[in-house]
Amino acid sequence: MSATTLTRTQTDSGHYNIGNNFIQKNKYGLYELYLEGDDFERGTIYGKLAKELIQYQELTFTNEIQRMIPSKDYLKFLKYIVGFMNRHLSDFVIPEYQREIYGISLSASGQFNWIGTNYSRQLNYHAAHDIGHALANLMLVGCTSFATWDERSKDSLLTVGRNFDFYVGDDFAKNKIIAFYKPAKGIPFMSVTWGGFAGVVSGMNARGLTVTINANKSSIPYGAATPVSLVAREILQYAGNIAEAVAIAKKRTMFVSESFLIASAADNKAVVIEKTPDDIDVYESGKHEIMCANHYQSHLLAGQELNQTQIKNSASLYRYQRLQQLMDGIQENTPQKTAAILRDYRGKNNANIGLTNEKALNQFISHHSVIFQPQKLLVWVSTSPWQLGEYVCYDLNTIFQSQKLAPLYTASLNIAADSILHTATFDQVTAYLDLEKKHLNHQQINAADIVRINPLYYDSYRIAGDIYTDAHKTDSAVLMYKKALTFEIATEDERRLIEQKLSANQKSVK
Repeated sequence: MSATTLTRTQTDSGHYNIGNNFIQKNKYGLYELYLEGDDFERGTIYGKLAKELIQYQELTFTNEIQRMIPSKDYLKFLKYIVGFMNRHLSDFVIPEYQREIYGISLSASGQFNWIGTNYSRQLNYHAAHDIGHALANLMLVGCTSFATWDERSKDSLLTVGRNFDFYVGDDFAKNKIIAFYKPAKGIPFMSVTWGGFAGVVSGMNARGLTVTINANKSSIPYGAATPVSLVAREILQYAGNIAEAVAIAKKRTMFVSESFLIASAADNKAVVIEKTPDDIDVYESGKHEIMCANHYQSHLLAGQELNQTQIKNSASLYRYQRLQQLMDGIQENTPQKTAAILRDYRGKNNANIGLTNEKALNQFISHHSVIFQPQKLLVWVSTSPWQLGEYVCYDLNTIFQSQKLAPLYTASLNIAADSILHTATFDQVTAYLDLEKKHLNHQQINAADIVRINPLYYDSYRIAGDIYTDAHKTDSAVLMYKKALTFEIATEDERRLIEQKLSANQKSVK
């Protein structure tokens, strides 16, 4: 029987299944998706099981792009640029993943046909991470990851933590899917994902190999290549150790520059595969810990001009240094200590650098946060809000070996929610983000309110300055921009922009 003729069965309000395949929403708000079979079959079943989530995700993604780029003419231009860049994309995607994505696309909405066919859109969305680099290094992703093992971890267990700070609007992050694949070919694996996405950004396979990706600064690509997420997917599905992961990474040509933190139970260590469109190198720390932000560290790539520019101008090095401080503060790492590090929102030396600062590990934008213990095949996935909610534990031994159905999680091993949720600090974060969102959506807000709520954050004063500028209150705008420059600014581009605004207002005063 063809997979296209199959229909899903609803067993209760939150559970649908097609044979052994199912999707269900657990009590923590996470969707759990279990898939078996060959490529087209599992893709088609994925689409049928998660149809509403796939269509919702595309709607939220396109809505956010239109908010970011409100000009219809520019959106048309963007459509053609993306189409030009990706016109040969399928040539760089292995047939297995083409067939899987095609199966998923059969359940996509027809309302976005002005962008392209269901299949071409779903295929292109797998390159969204890469295209963000191409458009002036938009950097929608600014992630942090690390691993410890041997004497740096309790019981010498390899332990990995990562924040995936991919932000495409609040709605995009609402419906997280924990996908468990048992493919006809390759190694069973789990991945933290979203509706319609077959790539991997954070995952672990049944051999105890983990993959997480971190963006690096790239030059603008001029043609198609394999999307980063599909390289990560291939590694997760077909690599059982670091050598096999490196071999796969070497085979694929990519759009952009990326770091893959690979942890392996078989090797009892972690490395970072650093890859550009032209070069590849493997970074090993020489210690029993390794860290990764958004710049390269390997002998071959660390000194490259783009990487040095990234180190100088971005928040990556500062965040890396803060991570090192936090790791130096623990003797033997555990999943609980990893969660505490991933939740840290302060700057170096515990400085208050303002809430939501990009220089902090926890920027209060995380799509998800995840912790792995590869030898035990345990993974913890964060729940809302961001990485502050309970980390839910999944045991791949029971899910793949015993075909455990429901519930998939192992609640007794969960990591408790962060106590910050019950403090005034959390109220400050939510109040600030609410005002920031209103400002981005061109709704009127009070400049004094945003400064009062987040008084040590440079961008509070930048926004206040913009409000005063729009109101032709030049003296007040000058004061706000000057004040912004006294705080810890995330990037040099932002510093220059504030300086330009200050200069323009000072000239108008004269």
